[in-house]
Amino acid sequence: MTTIRLSNDLRPLGKSEILVSPIAWGMWRLAGETAPVRAMIDAALGAGINFFDTADIYGCDVPAGFGSAEALFGRALAEDRSLRANMVIATKAGIRPGIPYNSSADYLADALDASLTRMAIEQVDLYQIHRRDFMTHPQEVAEALTRMVEAGKVRSIGVSNYSVHEFAALQAFLGQPIVSTQPEFSPLQTAPLFDGTLDQAMAHDVAVMAWSPLGGGRLAQGDHPAATLLAEHGARYGVDAVTATLAWIMAHPARIIPIVGSQTPARIAASADAYRVEWTRSEWYAVLQAGMGVSLP
Repeated sequence: MTTIRLSNDLRPLGKSEILVSPIAWGMWRLAGETAPVRAMIDAALGAGINFFDTADIYGCDVPAGFGSAEALFGRALAEDRSLRANMVIATKAGIRPGIPYNSSADYLADALDASLTRMAIEQVDLYQIHRRDFMTHPQEVAEALTRMVEAGKVRSIGVSNYSVHEFAALQAFLGQPIVSTQPEFSPLQTAPLFDGTLDQAMAHDVAVMAWSPLGGGRLAQGDHPAATLLAEHGARYGVDAVTATLAWIMAHPARIIPIVGSQTPARIAASADAYRVEWTRSEWYAVLQAGMGVSLP
């Protein structure tokens, strides 16, 4: 029986020359003081993670407010500027509480400059539109993104929470490829398998970054049938359900990059154990069906 094995080798970010790790570390819950953040960064780098994903809206739900996650990350980087050379930094813009979406050219230009200032860096490796702004024509968005690249402030372009049609509409006005898409994906959120997101990514060599890979934490709590299967499967390789879930996601042929959101250095470091986990097709599909709660036809 064919066994699916994982590799921890760096790979190109879509059609770019940027090399990223198969796992990313995300900062949507980043808050607090600089020293713990530095410990998280060190844990990620030690686990072979060079891909760091944030967004300007991260932090809006804590007292520090909008932009605070980027600012905290920037303060941690400022303690050792040599860290930047070992990182691929991605951020996002386009969500603004109370609007709720804005991807107009002027807004995006200001948002990028603000992100660069908060992180105290000169260039973002991957700049993503966080969610589609229905009130901005994709041509205007494309022109704004193109100017960012031409100005040297952005290396590559991605999207987050975009449908396949929204992706295609934006790509139609761009002279360079959209290198990544970021949907929610886990054994409990399987829509990208069926709505064309993963098929489009494979057809056009687009990197897929999965947010909320643990199903909002439910797969870590062990109270779902899929979590039980993942825990049992992980135990065969000496890992827990969380680590097995990361491996399950990475086993898909789209080579999905799960975004680890843990704020615990030990948990971040443990993500590297996912590469030890192997899958057969029947094992992988068993988790899928448990997560969906129905049998495939």
